[in-house]
Amino acid sequence: MKKVILKTSLSLAVAMASTQLFASGLTLNEQSISGMGTGFAGRSSAADDASTVFGNPAGMSRLKRQQVTGGLAAIDASTDINDASGSQSGTNKGDIVPFTAVPMAYYVKPINDQWAFGLGVYAPFGLNTDYENSFQGRNFSSKKGEIKVVTFQPTVSYAFNDKVSIGFGPTINRISGTLESALTTPLSPNDGNVQIKGDDIGYGYNIGVLVQATDTTRVGLTYHSKVKYKLEGHTEVSPGAGTPGALLRGARYDTSLDFTSPESADLSVTQDLNDAWKLYAGATWTRWSRLKDITVQNEGVTASAGGLLAPSAISTIKEEQNWHDTWAYAIGTSYQLNKQWVLRTGLSFDQSPTNNTNRSPRIPTGDRTIFSIGAGWSPTDDLTIDVAYSYLKEEKVKVNNSNQLGQSYSAEYENSANGFGVGATYRF
Repeated sequence: MKKVILKTSLSLAVAMASTQLFASGLTLNEQSISGMGTGFAGRSSAADDASTVFGNPAGMSRLKRQQVTGGLAAIDASTDINDASGSQSGTNKGDIVPFTAVPMAYYVKPINDQWAFGLGVYAPFGLNTDYENSFQGRNFSSKKGEIKVVTFQPTVSYAFNDKVSIGFGPTINRISGTLESALTTPLSPNDGNVQIKGDDIGYGYNIGVLVQATDTTRVGLTYHSKVKYKLEGHTEVSPGAGTPGALLRGARYDTSLDFTSPESADLSVTQDLNDAWKLYAGATWTRWSRLKDITVQNEGVTASAGGLLAPSAISTIKEEQNWHDTWAYAIGTSYQLNKQWVLRTGLSFDQSPTNNTNRSPRIPTGDRTIFSIGAGWSPTDDLTIDVAYSYLKEEKVKVNNSNQLGQSYSAEYENSANGFGVGATYRF
């Protein structure tokens, strides 16, 4: 029974660390405010400002002046939980994602007519969740969790001529996180706690090509590589008050988790309709099928375990995920109202990587539709201020989970979110 309790709780907690990291969850894209206004249609072909370091590094060749772009995206999400049932009693308020803000910054310097250099700092993945402590499905989800991934990307681009350019940038990615889940044993009326902390640095790259196909048509293709991580840290197990010591005692484990974030490819088109109107379209493929399962290595017990487990009880824990590859599609437009103002709007559709069998309250997401609007204001030739707003709506999805302790939880989830962005570009 002791081993069943620990294996169940630890596998849930550590699997939560990885799946919440990768899933788009309730987040919106947070790498470009100008791109957010068009729903990220044309992400690889627009090259409107220095955020092209992320969108398509080849786009730096179109920026003729040294410039800095920075911004802040904020997310206000909400979740409706209905038809909930389970073995535990509790609440289903649904406020699982606190108000979150994510910064970004980029720099591009043209060196000559062919070469350009750039830097980028942004967040490619991450999530912040905070279920109430009395949540009915607390044995299958995070009571509280925060995952941060920060990427630093030095970048170069080269223009073969005025039609074709390429760009490349290695990425240095740091992940850190803290996650907690409830631990409920059969012989105690009080919940215990499992907390995981860990971090790592992984390396990858972004590469892109940009082609001015005609005088009015520009095509971009960007590839973001996979990144391998080995998350290392510790897991602390705290039994609930009244738990018999013979059943379960507090313990601290050295924990490691190997996983690989997925590669993605974005193909975009920017079409100049006339001097004022531009049309953008794009499709993004992400290889989420890499996430078949989560395998966790628990490497021993400290003295605080009080003899709970002998070294022979160290185990490898595995949880099935079976995610699938996804496609996202976007279409958008911009209108140059006058020299100072440009107006933007976009519509995008994003598939969820989860499936109906393995979906849990950790990642209760479905396919989503996102409507976006934005504007850029240039009071001078040197400065542009961008603002954007996005509304996200997901399809209703169901979760239906059970574990080796006989605990269960099922419910219907419907997620939505409001995204707000503000940024600025200054040209030297």
